[in-house]
Amino acid sequence: MSAVDGATHREIQEFLYHEAMLADESRYPEWLELVTDDIHYWVPAGDGDYEPGSRVSFLNDNRTRLATRITQLMSGRRYSQVPKSPMRRIISNIQVLAVHPDGDGDGGSADEYEVGSNFVLYEHAVQATNDMRIWVGRTTHRLRRTDEGLRIARKKIELVNSTSALPNMAFII
Repeated sequence: MSAVDGATHREIQEFLYHEAMLADESRYPEWLELVTDDIHYWVPAGDGDYEPGSRVSFLNDNRTRLATRITQLMSGRRYSQVPKSPMRRIISNIQVLAVHPDGDGDGGSADEYEVGSNFVLYEHAVQATNDMRIWVGRTTHRLRRTDEGLRIARKKIELVNSTSALPNMAFII
């Protein structure tokens, strides 16, 4: 049973597909427009059952750090992504896990949605090895409804192989 009606579920699904397309096509400035000022973007090392500041993570970024990473990626001097890796991801099993009310007491509208989904990301590492890398995991988004539409307030990416040594992740996953 979904926590939202069919139209809202489709809106959320389309938003996630759009976010994935922007990341796959390295359209990072456009991708950054989809996040809130207080975003928390986290890729935990191992199970994500810990507080992000208490242990080492692969990525643990706020908006400023994301903007810096994107500036570096767009500069052409981030040699781990010159040329850019062609990427495509498949998103599935999109579920609205929780609805967080807007707090005005009317009980009728939602301000934020907790959304889980699975993904497979194919990255062709053309820079040196020419390997086809496969990244697999589960993403949990906290999507916030704003005047501009849905925006990403939190994004946690739990990789299936997060307890192993991983290749360079010099892109927006």
